[in-house]
Amino acid sequence: MLTPSSLLNGERAVVLLFVSAILYSTHPSIIIEALAFSLLSVFALFVEISVESYGSINLFKTRPGASSGIFLGAVTLPGLAVSRLIQLSRALLVNEVGTEDVEFIRLQYWATSTSCLCVLVFLCFIFGHESNKAKSVSFNGRHTKFSISSIALFAALCCLSFAAKSSSGAYLALTLFWIVCHGLTAVKFIQHVLNTFPACASFGEALLVTAGFVVYFGDMFAVTIAKISKYLVSYGLSYITYGAKRSEISTIIQGMLLGLLLSPMLFKFILKKWELYMISPNSEVRGHYEHKRSIIFYGSLAFILLAVVPLWMQFVQDFPVHPFLWVFEFVLSEPHKRLSLCVYWVAVIFVSVLRFYKISKNSKIERILLRKYYHLVAVLMFVPALIFQPLFLNLAFGAALGVFLALEIIRVWRIWPLGSIVHQFMNAFTDHRDSDLLIVSHFSLLLGCALPIWMSSGFNDRPLAPFAGILSLGIGDTMASMVGYKYGVLRWSKTGKKTVEGTAAGITSVLAACSALLPLLAATGHMFTQHWLSLLLAVTVSGLLEAYTAQLDNAFIPLVFYSLLCL
Repeated sequence: MLTPSSLLNGERAVVLLFVSAILYSTHPSIIIEALAFSLLSVFALFVEISVESYGSINLFKTRPGASSGIFLGAVTLPGLAVSRLIQLSRALLVNEVGTEDVEFIRLQYWATSTSCLCVLVFLCFIFGHESNKAKSVSFNGRHTKFSISSIALFAALCCLSFAAKSSSGAYLALTLFWIVCHGLTAVKFIQHVLNTFPACASFGEALLVTAGFVVYFGDMFAVTIAKISKYLVSYGLSYITYGAKRSEISTIIQGMLLGLLLSPMLFKFILKKWELYMISPNSEVRGHYEHKRSIIFYGSLAFILLAVVPLWMQFVQDFPVHPFLWVFEFVLSEPHKRLSLCVYWVAVIFVSVLRFYKISKNSKIERILLRKYYHLVAVLMFVPALIFQPLFLNLAFGAALGVFLALEIIRVWRIWPLGSIVHQFMNAFTDHRDSDLLIVSHFSLLLGCALPIWMSSGFNDRPLAPFAGILSLGIGDTMASMVGYKYGVLRWSKTGKKTVEGTAAGITSVLAACSALLPLLAATGHMFTQHWLSLLLAVTVSGLLEAYTAQLDNAFIPLVFYSLLCL
C-alpha cells in the first residue's frame, strides 16, 4: 500500500518546488505553455509513482542503485524552455528581442515537451502491459482514462498555442507534424539508448539525453530543410522560415558533433564490408588486423569531419571562407588574449591530470573526493575565460566536447593504438555511475559547465545564469562532498550518504561565490539585474536536489540552477 511518505520522497518534493517556482513566475503571454508544463509534470509524477510502486520495467535494464528519475527527467528540459520563455517575454516588452526569438523558443518548448510526453506514454504502456501480464498490479480503467485525458488535453493546448499565433492553416499543420515527429523519434531513440547501453542510465537520465538529442539535431535538420526551401522558391514552392539568427560558432559545434556521432556508423559499415572481403577464399593471409582496422576508423572519421561536415556548415551558414579557416581567423583576431588563454588551459590540464592520476594510483583517497578536485579545476579554467573571453570559451567548449566524444568512441571500439590507453586512464576516475561500456562522468561535468554558457549566448539579463554550471558543480557540489565526507553527521535519509552539513556548506559556498562574482561582473561593464530572493531560491533548490537525487547530478543540477536563475 502506498503511503504519503512514499508518494512524496525528497527528490519528488524538490522537483515539485522547482516546477512551482517556474509556474509562479510565468508571464501571461505564455500561460498556455505553463498549463501544458503543469500537466506534463503531473503526468510524469503519475508515471514515476506507478513504475516505482511496481518495482521496475523488465524490458529494460537501468543503472543499479538509482531510482527511476522519471519525474525529474521529464520536467528538466521543458522547465528550462519555459524559463527561457519567461526571460524572453521580459525582453520583448522592452524591445530587446524580436518576436522570432520568442517563437523559436516556443517551438523548442513544444518539441521538448512532446518528446518527453511521448516517452512517458511509452513507459506507461510498457508498465501497463507488464503489470497486467504479471497480474501483480492491475493497470485499471482509471489509469487508462487519466493517461488518455492527459494526452488529449496536452494536444489541445499545443494546437491552441500555435493556432493563436498562426494565420496559415498549412503552416499550423506543418508545425504540428514537426512536433509529433519529435515525439515519435524520442520513443524510438530512448529504446535504442536503453538497449545499446544497458545498466548505464536510469529512465530519467535516458529521458534527459533523449529529449536533448532529438531537439538539438531536429533543429539541425529543420535548419537544413529551411535552407533547401529557400533555393526551391523559384520552382513555385513556399519558403519555410525557421528559427532565429544563429552564430557561426553554434553551427560549427552542431556540425562537428553530428559528424562525430555519424562516424561510427560509417566505420561499422566499411568494417563489415572489409571483413567479408578478408574471409573470402581469395583473400590473403589476415595480418595486422588491428592496424588496418584503426586505419579504416581514422580514415572514416577524417572523411566525415573534413569533407562532409564542412559542406553542411557552409550550406546553412554562408561562411565567407572554409569553416576551419574561419576558426583559425577567429582565434587569431585577438591573438594575445586567446593564445595566452590556450597556454593557461594546457598548463592547468597538464599539471592537474598528472598530479591527480598519480594520486589515484598510489593513494587510498576516496575516488569521489578525487573527482571533486576536477570540479575545482573547472572553476580555475572557465571563470576567467567566461568573464573576459565568453565567445572564445563557447568555441573551446565545443572543441573539448568533440575531443571527449572522439576519445570515448576510440575507447569503446578499442581502436589501436589509443583505445586501451584511454580505457586504462579513464578507469582511474570512474565511480558507481560509470561502467566499462560507457563512461559519462567527464561528459556530464563538461556539459554541465558548457550548457548554461551556450544557452546564454543570446539575450541574457541575469548575470549569474552563464555561471550556473561552474557555480553549482565547481563550487557547490565540491564543497558539499568535501564537507559532508569529513564533517557530516546528520544524514538526509537512513539509506543515503548525503549529509545536512554538506548541503549547508554547498549552499553557503555558492552564495558566497555569487556575492564575490556580482561586483566583479559589474566592474567589467556588465549591466544586469539579479534579485537576491530568486538567487537564494535557485541556490537552495539546486543544493537540495544534490542532496536528495540519486540521478547523475552533474547533468541535472546545472540545468535546474540555470532555469531558476532566469526567472
